[in-house]
Amino acid sequence: MFTKYNKIAFSGILALNLFFANPVVSQQKKAKQTHLDYTQYVNPFIGSAGHGHVFVGANVPFGAVQLGPVNVFEGWDWCSGYNYASNTILGFTHTHLSGTGIGDLNDILLLPVSGKVPLTKGTKEDMTTGYGSYFSHQNEVSKAGYYSVILDKYKIKAELTASERVGFHKYTFNSTTDNHILLDLADGIGWDKPVKTFIKKINETTLVGYRYSAGWATDQRIFFTMEFSEPIAAMALYDATTAIAGNEGEALKMKAVLDFKALKNKQILVKVGISPVSYENASANIKAEIPGWNFEAVAKEATSKWNKELNKIQIKADDKTMKVFYTAMYHTMFAPSIFNDVNGDYRGTDKKVYEKANFTNYTTFSLWDTYRGLHPLYTLTQPDKINDIVKSFLAIYEQQGRLPVWHLMGNETNTMNGNHSIAVIVDAYRKGYRGYDVALAYEAIKKTAMQTRDGMDYVQKLQYIPADKMLESVGNALEYAIDDYCVALMAKDLNKTEDYNYFSKRANLYKLYFDKETTFMRGKLTDGNWRTPFNPLSSAHRKDDYVEGNAWQYTWLVPQDPYGLIDLFGSEDKFLAKLDSLFLITDKVEGEEISPDISGLIGQYAQGNEPNHHIPYLYAYAGQPWKTAKLIREIDEKFYSTKPDGLCGNEDLGQMSAWYVFSSMGFYSVNPANGIYVLGSPLVNTATIHHKEGISFTLKAVDNSKTNIYIQKAEYNGKPYTKSYITHDMIVKGGELKLYMGSKPSMTFGVKKEDRPL
Repeated sequence: MFTKYNKIAFSGILALNLFFANPVVSQQKKAKQTHLDYTQYVNPFIGSAGHGHVFVGANVPFGAVQLGPVNVFEGWDWCSGYNYASNTILGFTHTHLSGTGIGDLNDILLLPVSGKVPLTKGTKEDMTTGYGSYFSHQNEVSKAGYYSVILDKYKIKAELTASERVGFHKYTFNSTTDNHILLDLADGIGWDKPVKTFIKKINETTLVGYRYSAGWATDQRIFFTMEFSEPIAAMALYDATTAIAGNEGEALKMKAVLDFKALKNKQILVKVGISPVSYENASANIKAEIPGWNFEAVAKEATSKWNKELNKIQIKADDKTMKVFYTAMYHTMFAPSIFNDVNGDYRGTDKKVYEKANFTNYTTFSLWDTYRGLHPLYTLTQPDKINDIVKSFLAIYEQQGRLPVWHLMGNETNTMNGNHSIAVIVDAYRKGYRGYDVALAYEAIKKTAMQTRDGMDYVQKLQYIPADKMLESVGNALEYAIDDYCVALMAKDLNKTEDYNYFSKRANLYKLYFDKETTFMRGKLTDGNWRTPFNPLSSAHRKDDYVEGNAWQYTWLVPQDPYGLIDLFGSEDKFLAKLDSLFLITDKVEGEEISPDISGLIGQYAQGNEPNHHIPYLYAYAGQPWKTAKLIREIDEKFYSTKPDGLCGNEDLGQMSAWYVFSSMGFYSVNPANGIYVLGSPLVNTATIHHKEGISFTLKAVDNSKTNIYIQKAEYNGKPYTKSYITHDMIVKGGELKLYMGSKPSMTFGVKKEDRPL
C-alpha cells in the first residue's frame, strides 16, 4: 500500500504549495464574485428516462421535501416514482429518491380532482375508473425549484414548489364548483408498504397525520401538517375503501376525500410540512419556512437557492456542456437530505427523539456510490456542510453501534458492501474539517472496521475471504481494503502506530485476490485454489464473487494504491496492455442474470456503474495521461447528453453526476481520501471554483476544442507546472491553473515518474 509514491504524498503537497505561493492568491481573495443565472441551463428531465431514475419535481438543495409527480409504477426504472416514458400521474408525493436502484418513499399523496373521486388507482391502460390522469409532456414544466403539469382528465393545472421542510401546491381548477382533493396515505412505491396511518382534521383549513411504513427503510415514520387556503366544506375518511366516521381515523391505508365549495379564482393552495418527529413540529416547520400564501414568491426563492449553489462553480463551455454540467451539479444536491426540524429535533436510528440538536442532521446516504466522487466534491463546494455530515454519521454510530452503510430515513438498510462512511470521515479530517469530536470519529471508524459481518472476520485475521463461504467475496474484500487504507491514514495522523501498522496490512489484502496467471482479481476457495470454472466476462447478479460487475471491471478496484496494482502485473507495460484491453475488448458481458447496472460500456469498462469511475484515470499512474484524455471525451460524447435518457446508469444520489462535474473541469478524485485530483481532459474552457467567500480557483483550458483534447503543458499561478495531478490545497487556497491544449498527445507532460499522481 505505502509505496515510495505514497510516502512522499504529504511532503510533495507541502513543497508544491510553498513553491507556488504567489500574489495571485491574494488577488483572487480580493475578487468579488458576480452571480449569474445558471438555473437556465438546468434540465431536470435529464436522467429521467432509461435507467437514470432521477427525481423530477420541486425541491431545494439538500431539502427534506422532494415534491413531485408519481406515475403508475411499471417496474425498476420507476424507482424514483417517475419515468419520462410515462403519460400517467396518480398524484403528487412529498418524498422521493433520486437515482437509486431500489424503490421506496413517495409518501403523502395529494391529487386535485374535479367530479367523482375514485378510491382506487387508475392503471396505465385505464385512467377513467380509478384516480389519476393522463398528461402530455407538452403541458409539463420542470425547473430548479418548480414543477407544473396539466392533468388532462380533470383539466386542472398543478404547480409545485418547496422550502426545506414544506411542500407548496397550487391547483387551478377548470370551474369554481365540484372540486376535491384526495389525500392517500396508503400509496408508496416499490418495496414500500404502509404499517399504520393517521389523518385528523383539526379545523376547517388544517389536517394533521402520520404515515408509518416498511420497505427498504424498514421502519419509516413521517408526520405532516397540511394547511389549505380554502375551508374544507366536507371530509370523508376511508381505510382503503371502507368508510370511517368522524374527523379522524387511524388504520392501515387511510385516505381522505376533501370537498370544497365555490372557489376564489378557481384555485386552492396547500402547504404540507413534514417532520420525522411529530405533526406539531411539522406545523412549526410551516410557520418558520412558509408562513404566508405567496406561491410565486416561494417558487422564486427556491430557484434562488439553487442558483446560489450553482454559482459555486462557474464555467464557460459550449451549450451542451453548460446544460449537462449544471444539470449534473443540480443532481448532486438532492441528497443527503435534511432530517431534522427547524427546532433541531430528529428521530434517531434507535427511534428515540433527539431534541434541539446543535447540528443539521442528514439522511439518505448512498455511500457505496458517493464516497468515490460526490463527497470529495462537497469538500470543495459545501465546506459549511462537511462537519454536519460527519456529526450525522457519529450520531448514527452512537445509536446503532457502527457507522452507516446506506442510511435512509433513520434506518440502516445495509445495502451494498464496504464501510465507506470511513472514507468520507477520513477525507474530511485530512482536509482540515475538524468541527466534531475527533476522538469519537476515530473510535467510530475503528470499531466499524472491526465488525465481523460480511466476511470481515476473515479480514481481521489478515486472511482472504473464501469464495465458497460467502458470495461477492472479491467485491467485499476490495472495498474493505479501501476503507482500511483510510483507517491507516487517520491512525498515522493521530500517531496510533500499532493501528497504523495493522490497518496497513489489511489494506494490502487486495493482493491476495490477484491471479498472476490470468491477471484478474478472482475468488479464492478455502483450500487455496482459485474458483473454477472462471470466465472474466461472466456476471451473475448476487450469485458470484463480484458486486454488479465481473472480473474485467473489478481487477482495477484499487484506487488507494494504483502503484501496488501495477506491481502485481509485473511491469508498467503489462499493466498498460491489460488496461488497454479493458477498453478495446469486443466481447460482451456474459451471464444469465446480468445486473442492469453494468451499462455505459466501452469494451468491458462500465461508466454506468460506480466502481469503474476511477479507471480511465489510472493511465496517469503509468505515465500515459493522454489515454485518459481520449477516454474522457469519448465517455462524454457517448454517455452524457441533454436528452431524458442522458445518463447511462442510475444517478445514485449524485455520484454519476459528480463524476461529470469533476471530469468536465479536467480532473477526478481517484483516491477518495488523499486530496489528490488526477488531470484528464477538460470539457470546459474555464471553470472557477468558489470554495469560500473571496477565495476562488480558476482552471483555464487554452485552445480547448473537440480536437484539442490533450494537455500539452500547464502553468500554475504563472509558473510552469509539470504534474499530471493537482492537490486539494491548491484549490482551496485559490489561484489559477492554465492547461494548454493540443490535438496530439504530449509525450512529456505528466510522463516522468516524479510528475505522476501521489
